[in-house]
Amino acid sequence: MINIKPFKGLRPQKELVAQIACKPYDVLNTEEAKAEAKDNPYSFLRISKPEINFDNGIDMYADEVYQKGKAIFQSFIEKTWLQQDEKPSYYIYAQTMNGRKQIGLVAASSIDDYFDDKIKKHELTLPKKENDRIKHMKTQLAQPGMVFLTYKSVEAIDALINNYIATHEKENDFIDSQEVQHELWVIDDSTTIEQLTQLFKETVPLSYIADGHHRSAASAKVGQLLREENPNHNGTESYNYFLSCLFPSNQLQILDYNRLVKGLNGYSVEDFLQKLSENFDIVNKGTLYKPEQVHEFSIFIGGAWFALKAKSHTYDDADSIACLDVTVMSKYILEPILNITNQRTDDRIDFVGGIRGLQTLQDQVENGDFQLAIALYPVSIEQLMNIADSGEIMPPKSTWFEPKLKTGLVVNLLQ
Repeated sequence: MINIKPFKGLRPQKELVAQIACKPYDVLNTEEAKAEAKDNPYSFLRISKPEINFDNGIDMYADEVYQKGKAIFQSFIEKTWLQQDEKPSYYIYAQTMNGRKQIGLVAASSIDDYFDDKIKKHELTLPKKENDRIKHMKTQLAQPGMVFLTYKSVEAIDALINNYIATHEKENDFIDSQEVQHELWVIDDSTTIEQLTQLFKETVPLSYIADGHHRSAASAKVGQLLREENPNHNGTESYNYFLSCLFPSNQLQILDYNRLVKGLNGYSVEDFLQKLSENFDIVNKGTLYKPEQVHEFSIFIGGAWFALKAKSHTYDDADSIACLDVTVMSKYILEPILNITNQRTDDRIDFVGGIRGLQTLQDQVENGDFQLAIALYPVSIEQLMNIADSGEIMPPKSTWFEPKLKTGLVVNLLQ
């Protein structure tokens, strides 16, 4: 069973929360983050993506960049823009997007559960990105970004959280630039805290990383480093846990995670489509077309959208990996036709979350940056859990969760 605990969250002043809380560091590039923070001195992006405080061309992995983030973080605390709660607490975090609500519990999750595989993973991490977060957390001695965890829903936990919401005033309530509502309740009474801690310990055998593989891996390794550096380590220190938000799986929605490709590996549009027809039934849809079912894709190429229905020999629904459309795409489009064998490292491919819509894909092809767009049908949360349970690894960039958890809404200090 998994272990969670309350912690003394570092949180924005009420009147500043909408200005401080920001998107996760990894959904924005440096230019986008600079633009978002440009007219907002309170933006937590100045801390979570500290390279935006420098002129263009700065090495984002330079020591001075991490030190700058630390200095700004300390200034936010000194100015009392961020204030630490006096009592260890849990936090209820509700997000509402397009009329759909998901309610999670912000808690400190055990790094030992991470190492012991009670916290399940479904993606590999990139050393460069992992090391960046390690340096970031180690320099600031804080975890500013929540790891998005899920678990198989438990009625007793749902009931307890829903009752708390119904009987207590919320601490924060704001709507962001994407029209997503963010609400936060502080749970600081010992009875409710003990009930939640025990319920998770007794009824939730595993949690699953939905989003945040690099943050969780880095948090666990930083905790390990701080253990080794502390001669008086006793296991109760805050670095033995990492900042997480746990959502019941039946409330979550996975969006499609789409691809853009530079070049056609020497094929003309006509020859490329002919090659595809060996493994897909193709229909010219003309205008924007979104896949409507599993094993269906859509592509934009040569000024038109096409629907691709995978032929039955291309997938195996009895196999947790071979049934995935990202596997079909890799095996029958990217690798044999386009010679893209490693999506993690090949600079001919880019990834676009479904929240950006099909028009974004079309625009990127029409402006000449890419020659092909591939849209996929979303992976299900059940598929994700089955793969994690089996110890398998999903192909790169298989899932896109929305809405994203705000960074800086609740921070976990490591000392």
